[in-house]
Order: sequence, then structure tokens, then C-alpha cells
Amino acid sequence: MVKTYHMRRGDKEIKDRKKLERILKETNFVTLALAKDNVPYVVSLSHSYDEEASCLYFHCASEGKKLDFMRGNPLVWGQALIDHGYLEGQCTHLYVSAMFKGRIEFIEDFDEKKKALKHMIIHQDKKPETLMPRLTGLESGGALGKTIVGRIVVEELTGKKSAEVAF
Repeated sequence: MVKTYHMRRGDKEIKDRKKLERILKETNFVTLALAKDNVPYVVSLSHSYDEEASCLYFHCASEGKKLDFMRGNPLVWGQALIDHGYLEGQCTHLYVSAMFKGRIEFIEDFDEKKKALKHMIIHQDKKPETLMPRLTGLESGGALGKTIVGRIVVEELTGKKSAEVAF
């Protein structure tokens, strides 16, 4: 039987799905807890959040530890954090965070890869229009065809914040 948990500090819980999604949309990085063969691994990666698809897009190198763990076990737990800093002299930290459970899927379709990368560029870059021509020039057999692009389908989303932070 799977044990269910509740947030111990209900006064800090964020229940509004739109606010939780806003955290995922405003942050540039998420930290993922991965596990494979009963071995844990934590990694941070840049992302963009697609509200319509309820997923986070990411890309990575075509080999390495992170990819091995993701392929070995597609279930992840992640966190996005907006850090407002330590409140000096009050022994408290100001933050807003969203935690999520998800499943990693790798995108193989060329047009879907382009869509995901475009989504990431728009999210990450201050002048995305300068990078878009690079996507249009890519061929399915070239660099984009070899690029690993994935999504984390969000299955569960929770969050909390310090009481002093308005969000």
C-alpha cells in the first residue's frame, strides 16, 4: 500500500494550480532527483514549461550520466525554486517553490523537436528572434536530428512558500 502524505505546514502550501504553473514558467532551471538501480542522482537543467501540454521541455547531450539515469528510470521528482534570499536577523529564508512528479519522454519526431526547442528559446533567451533562424535551417539528419530533446510530463504538482512572500 502506498502511503499518502500531507504538507505539515498547511499555511505555506500553494494550492492554486495557476500559481504553481507560474513558478515553472518563471524559473529557468529545475533540479531533478533521478534514480537507477537503487542509486540516486541529482541534476539541474534548463527548461521551459508548456502549460497546454503540462510538461517541461529540456535538451541534453547525446550521452552521459544524466541520460543513462533518465533512460534507466523515466520517473523523476523535481523542484523549481524562486529564491528571495535569507532574511537577516530573523533566521528565515524567503522562497517560492513548486515540486513535481513526472515521467520523462524523449521526443523523436523532428517537427516536435523543433517545437520544443522553439519553446525553450522563447522562454530562455531575451532576444529569441535572433536564434529562430538557426532552427529553420536545421535538417532532420543534421544537428537537430542528433540533439536529444525530451519532456517531463507533469503528473503531480505541489508547492509552498514562505509566509512573508506575496505570490
